[in-house]
Amino acid sequence: MRYDRQIKLKGIGEEGQERLRKARVLIVGVGGLGCPAAQYLAGAGIGSIGLVDHDRISFSNLHRQLLFGEEDIGRSKALVAKEKLQQINSEIEIEVFEQALNMENAERLFQEYDIILDGTDNFETKYLINDASILTGKPWVYASIYKNEGQLSVFNYQDGPSYRCLFPKTTSENISCEETGVLGITPGLLGIMQATEVLKIILDLGDVFSGKLKLINVLSGSQQVLKIKKRQEEIEKIREHGIIPVRIECTLNDETRTYLDIREIFEQPKIRSENVIQIPLSDLQDRLWEIPKQDEILVFCQSGKRSRKVVELLEREYGFENLKNVEGGIETIING
Repeated sequence: MRYDRQIKLKGIGEEGQERLRKARVLIVGVGGLGCPAAQYLAGAGIGSIGLVDHDRISFSNLHRQLLFGEEDIGRSKALVAKEKLQQINSEIEIEVFEQALNMENAERLFQEYDIILDGTDNFETKYLINDASILTGKPWVYASIYKNEGQLSVFNYQDGPSYRCLFPKTTSENISCEETGVLGITPGLLGIMQATEVLKIILDLGDVFSGKLKLINVLSGSQQVLKIKKRQEEIEKIREHGIIPVRIECTLNDETRTYLDIREIFEQPKIRSENVIQIPLSDLQDRLWEIPKQDEILVFCQSGKRSRKVVELLEREYGFENLKNVEGGIETIING
């Protein structure tokens, strides 16, 4: 009875539903894209769903990550998502990985699943997903958001193009909704479209969006489809050398001052400087002893919002008097 409406569809039936039950899908990032994708995949009856996310839920997530509620603030995204998805469908298996995807775990995690769904918002991880997918032979469903615009494609599907075929070189900076803002429905729409591509791959239905890039503007309603040229040399490079880490690096405007970088390890751009103390916000309380209490320390994150709260916390709870927030975040203190 649960799947009656989709079993009635031509091309699905009980055989198709059994395919969904046997399918294994790994979602990397349970945020604006991952939440809606996970909800619809759970509802459709995907038998096994993996959730990779090391982050915790904040108030600023709630307007677009509708799996979460106010009562979940501060809790693990992956664990809460599992609880909510099991309420949608108690018949499926959900495995949680409370960790960031990295070079050490990517291939091992990907080996256990059939399809990878990208719910991330930084270029470094997208290249990592691409390379690990090539090495493990897994298709992955890509989406990206910028303000009111979105992109969608499927890479490494049936010998199709890879992400590096589309973007052989990365941009000099990451762009996330924390800095630029986003209308909540935009990642919601793209996440549902990602889930659609996953179902099409599993059921062998319709036209999988491989070799093409869909561009969407939710305010104008416009859509555009671009063809992606396969660059075999980019794919062979990964097969020969393995995962090639992408590092977006920059230098400081003022090398005479001391900085505290509270961004997580996956956030870009990286700064090449001995004057930067790098302590991710998630590790801060365990590493307070690394922060000097004498000279002035400039504290920064991507936009200046998290760092402002950290400065207030360290002054109020731990007696620091030498901290100053970098308003505007990293872009105000780097060259180019």
